[in-house]
Amino acid sequence: MQSKQGLLIRNQIPKNWQKDNLENLLDILIDHRGITPKKLGGEWSVNGIPALSAKNIKTGKIVNEEDIRFVSQKLYERWMPEKLESGDILLTSEAPLGELYFLKENKDYVLSQRLFALRTNRKKLNSRYLYYYLQGSIGRHELLRRLSGTAAEGIRQAELRKINVEFPEDILEQEKIVSMVSAFDDKIEVNNKIAKTLEEMAQALFREWFVKFKFPSYQKIEFEDSTLGKIPKGWRIQNIDDVCETSGGGTPSTSNEEYWQEGTISWATPTDMTALKGPFIFGTEKKITDKGLKNSSTKILPTDSILMTSRATVGIIAISKIPICTNQGFISLVCEYPSNYFMYCFLKSRLGEIKGLATGSTFPEISKGVFRKIRIVVPDREVALMFNFLVDPMFEKISKVMLENQKLAALRDLFLPKLMRGEIRV
Repeated sequence: MQSKQGLLIRNQIPKNWQKDNLENLLDILIDHRGITPKKLGGEWSVNGIPALSAKNIKTGKIVNEEDIRFVSQKLYERWMPEKLESGDILLTSEAPLGELYFLKENKDYVLSQRLFALRTNRKKLNSRYLYYYLQGSIGRHELLRRLSGTAAEGIRQAELRKINVEFPEDILEQEKIVSMVSAFDDKIEVNNKIAKTLEEMAQALFREWFVKFKFPSYQKIEFEDSTLGKIPKGWRIQNIDDVCETSGGGTPSTSNEEYWQEGTISWATPTDMTALKGPFIFGTEKKITDKGLKNSSTKILPTDSILMTSRATVGIIAISKIPICTNQGFISLVCEYPSNYFMYCFLKSRLGEIKGLATGSTFPEISKGVFRKIRIVVPDREVALMFNFLVDPMFEKISKVMLENQKLAALRDLFLPKLMRGEIRV
């Protein structure tokens, strides 16, 4: 690797690189943003081909999967005459602009609201190179400077095609850059799979013990009748607010700089939760000051508190690994017994019921009063301790790989702009 080799003067591209409009580098640009099922003579389906919109693409991932709608195969054929292929790039056109998703394999999707798909001419431009370029500072600048609109700023197709892309003329050099950056993403993906598998194991154990009441043969459990049916003898049925301290959050004036400037206290919004790939939250995009804290209804929650989004997208759950406060879109829980991991698994196991309790015409919301009355079967201390003993190492491993992912992402983001400006040649 050679550093800064071949750089020209500032604002010029490196030697053996070129600049061209996206128009000349694409084989196809798919844009069906104005289409709806009704316009095509159909309706949404309960299953079938998933239809992605801008709200489903964030930080290189598909998110809010519970909100994805579907169309029939027949409607899909009318909607998507050009099918997506592996290597295609999905790009949000507004609200927000510039979120990206790289399609690694052939999979059928419908492109719905505020979403483009880009397919490069592979002889000119490596598709994953373009994906990383649009993530970098130069590509982001190109997108943002072509914004238009007043109510919701976005980019029109004609402007998108004019975006300048800087790239090595040699496809092999493009591939080397991609290989270097993707090594970070590949390791992050491996860690995400480890975290997902471990959480599934913990959830499976919870279901066996606390939903099905199936225990190892050496545990001699007697059952007794209760208002919820037969439960292990000595266990009790309580409301959530009998087991945990629950609270909401709040937002001080967003126009008062004293509440936010140089804030040091993590302040969570649902946006901080939607892109999580695991059960923990380690920090937030926005920080609040002590003065802001005093002028709102939010309060600092201790480490290991459970956060659950309670409005709009109801039921995203995470355990905070830092002291944290939230806006009003949360119900938070502080639990000592049975444990925070037990309560996390309980809430995940009852998500369907929790979402079903949400009401509202503008957007669904579950109130603290309703949430607090959810019934829970509380185990005796011996079983609770045994469960915690088994799942603690699983969650600690998840925490470790999620923290490693943060460090990997930081290193990737450090190298990416230097590679895309040709300051580091490979």
